[in-house]
Amino acid sequence: MLVVETIAKIRRAYFQDKKAIKQICRELRVSRKTVRKVIRSGATEFTYERSVQPQPKIGPWRDELDRMLAENARKPKRDRLTRIRIFEELQALGYEGGYDAVRRYASSWAKTEREASAAAYVPLSFDPGEAYQFDWSHEVVLIDGVTTTVKVAHVRLCHSRMLFVRAYPRETQEMVLDAHDKAFAFFGGACARGIYDNMKTAVDTIFIGRDRAYNRRFQQMCGHYLVDPVACTPASGWEKGQVENQVGVVRRRFFVPRPRFRSYAELNAWLEDRCVAWAKVHPHPEQRERTTWEVFVEERPSLVPYTGPFDGFHAVPASVSKTCLVRFDNNRYSVSASAVGRPVEIRAYAERVEFWQDGEIVGEHARTFGRGRNIYDPLHYIPVLARKPGALRNGAPFKEWELPAALRRVQRKLGRVPNGDRQMVDILGAVLTDGLDAVEAACAEALSEGVHSAAVVLNILARRREPAPPLTIVTPDALRLSCEPVADCRRYDSLRRPDHGKIAGAGRDGPAQALRDEGGL
Repeated sequence: MLVVETIAKIRRAYFQDKKAIKQICRELRVSRKTVRKVIRSGATEFTYERSVQPQPKIGPWRDELDRMLAENARKPKRDRLTRIRIFEELQALGYEGGYDAVRRYASSWAKTEREASAAAYVPLSFDPGEAYQFDWSHEVVLIDGVTTTVKVAHVRLCHSRMLFVRAYPRETQEMVLDAHDKAFAFFGGACARGIYDNMKTAVDTIFIGRDRAYNRRFQQMCGHYLVDPVACTPASGWEKGQVENQVGVVRRRFFVPRPRFRSYAELNAWLEDRCVAWAKVHPHPEQRERTTWEVFVEERPSLVPYTGPFDGFHAVPASVSKTCLVRFDNNRYSVSASAVGRPVEIRAYAERVEFWQDGEIVGEHARTFGRGRNIYDPLHYIPVLARKPGALRNGAPFKEWELPAALRRVQRKLGRVPNGDRQMVDILGAVLTDGLDAVEAACAEALSEGVHSAAVVLNILARRREPAPPLTIVTPDALRLSCEPVADCRRYDSLRRPDHGKIAGAGRDGPAQALRDEGGL
């Protein structure tokens, strides 16, 4: 095969130096046929590709080798044979060639199969309100000065390309449910269809084709918002390519450089503002003359109307320890002392935790995502103080209890008198019935009078619980009596006669006539 240097020499000798073909052949030691080919074609390079590869050893075994390679490719990855093992099995059948020929053929076969199965994509088009796509990503931010990896939920409307992102500490089911509620409230509605990957918080079982067994709570959420969930083929992210692309855009535009915030609430408020700002300045991918926000405003009436929040909790049964604590998510939360000894149901939300027993809430706390922490509500332990008043001084739930100023002053004064702990427990017990504000006001009134005992504070609370005096009714002039009766019981003394012990007027008309005579009737 001619190299490009020889071709260039032939062309210069013929066209520039005007040499004869015979002379060029003699000087460059090439044939006349080659020189004529270079001159007539005008090409500066010649390549050679073999159309048919001779395979004298593999040829008779090609069909068998194809069968073995195809059967091996269908096996699970961990069960597949290496090429040396395939060569050994082919040798056992009578193959007399070398391993290198088998290796080259296997590589060519694998390349052909990949090219044959290369994915070709069809552009997709969605009607307004038809579908949205959901996905998760992991981003790094600084929260309260600590570098934290947050889980970001992404929702994207397929028609308008409007985006919504929200950060969470976990990817658990209650976070998924909360992300949908916040997204649909932000959009003002939902779409008829939701496109997901096969996340475990939504899909319990994957069947053949598109059939899925969805999680019960996830199905309840979809039923609440009138959404038909559709799961992608496993390992086929291109089926929800819009939200996959959104993950990269949000990471580059929102999370680089790393943002700093004091809390998740502040971070999510900032993300929501950034979503709106981004949509208002970036053109729609298909309708380039309009922004994403303008197309979204046009799509909004086509969305399924937002019907209010879904009660998106994750329920877990648990037991209550003798210290009124329930363990959940590597932390312990306090519940009411009346719940000790019986099981409770934990209802975990994205931002709070509720504890239910016999259809009533026995404890509620803001959710904590650390590890090994005890979260107390001192009010849960007040019934225990009635039996153990000494625990008020050293009890862990009361050490960081920020009491109002008036209650703190009463507690300091009672701490210097005998039986002061018992009196303070009696005052705190009134918080369960009257409320903290009412008890604080009663303590402030008692201190203003120069006293601080529990009896005085409880008496003030009792007086405030008494019903208010009835209102005085003003009588209209039309109903007012011209001669109002006088309440004077001494008039009845005139009915008695001192002689014979008889009552005056007891004759024909009786006492009524006597009263009339006296002017009483």
